[in-house]
Amino acid sequence: MIRVLFVCLGNICRSPMAEAIFRKRIEREGLSDKMTVDSAGIGHWHIGKEPHKGTRTLLDQNKISYKDMKARQVEPADWDHFDYIIAMDEQNMSDLQAIREKNGVEVDLFMNYVEEADLKGVPDPYFTGNFDYVYKLIDTGSTNLLEQIKQKHFKEEL
Repeated sequence: MIRVLFVCLGNICRSPMAEAIFRKRIEREGLSDKMTVDSAGIGHWHIGKEPHKGTRTLLDQNKISYKDMKARQVEPADWDHFDYIIAMDEQNMSDLQAIREKNGVEVDLFMNYVEEADLKGVPDPYFTGNFDYVYKLIDTGSTNLLEQIKQKHFKEEL
């Protein structure tokens, strides 16, 4: 089982959006029995809350479920549970590295999977309000990340 964790600041905007979009891609590819996905936040402010209204609106418009998704804080045990930990921006990446060293877990920036963008991090729509742009970045990056994981782990099945 390949496990992917998306991490942003509060786990109500970017990372739950990435979790929901990525889960939908996994289902479409018929990989639900081979992969799981989750999301978490660096901070504790939103623990137990559902995704932000802006995230929910876009996921609803695109018929992507976020059912039962609740914000949680990243914890050191995540390094033992996940194969890939994907940070939504450079500050999240730095914070993740301060929590625990990589220890064989692939920790990477989400924007490394969005080739056509010049950004280093996914802008936080909690502050910018631009959920549409973030959705486009996450949609593209999720496709590319899944393709890379498929090539690395499921190549013989393709």
